[in-house]
Amino acid sequence: MEIPDWDVHEIDRDLYVLRQSPCASYEKPFVFLLFGDDRALLLDTGDGEDNHLAAAVARLVRLWRERTGHGAISLIVAHTHEHGDHTGGDADLAALRAPELTVAVTPLDLEATKRVFGIASWPTDLGHVDLGGRVLDAIPIPGHSKLSIALYDRRTQILFSGDTLYPGRLYVFDFAAFEASIARLVQFTADRPVAQVIGNHIEQTSTPFRDFPIGTVFQRDEHELALSRGSLLELQAALAGMHGAPRRVALRDFTIWPAGPQFARPEEIEQARRFIEEQRNARWQRPPAP
Repeated sequence: MEIPDWDVHEIDRDLYVLRQSPCASYEKPFVFLLFGDDRALLLDTGDGEDNHLAAAVARLVRLWRERTGHGAISLIVAHTHEHGDHTGGDADLAALRAPELTVAVTPLDLEATKRVFGIASWPTDLGHVDLGGRVLDAIPIPGHSKLSIALYDRRTQILFSGDTLYPGRLYVFDFAAFEASIARLVQFTADRPVAQVIGNHIEQTSTPFRDFPIGTVFQRDEHELALSRGSLLELQAALAGMHGAPRRVALRDFTIWPAGPQFARPEEIEQARRFIEEQRNARWQRPPAP
């Protein structure tokens, strides 16, 4: 009852990181709100319908306008990729009505993604979006999903990597596309400073090489969210070492996890299902007395 729907972290006056409550989604995805001089960008909308993200975003926009003295502003809602745990709040954001705020939600299709980021040819060309004094470069990175994209914030030098790289299980659905995308990210960052690589989840513990069981709700001693460009280089090297034959490989801060029917382990799927159900049934129980 005391956990908010969205845990908000203010990185600076113009950048907010929000994490969804574990009581609402065991995925606990992160979303990102960035402000420029003319427009704002919300990257992803979390898991589940009616997840109350629209209300949290409206409040943050209002507070930002009060602090900066800014007038009316438009909000672009875009996505790191099209999976449901990152698009659940789209409908509520599209219906959001708030003073001095207009909202445009990017549809979940390739042409809309190319259009909002100004990408001519997918996935080989780069794009960008200008928020007014703040430019975000867009790098197509399919492999985890068809519409996966990374954004590089020139102001903070943060690379937002979505579900392609984060401390946890990197689910790869198209290995060839994923490998090419990682090479594209390495090339993009070769001559640009990267302060942090920030993805959309934390599934890794603070202990090297150890992740939380799939479906864990409350994660004590979890890994920090931010990775570095070194993690990107490590990922590229590990993929190259597979020589085109995907397999599961655990590295210090993440695990490469090929996905699809040929890689499915029925015992893991059943174990995860039971674990999620056990946690769901137990979450309202009173903790044992000391």
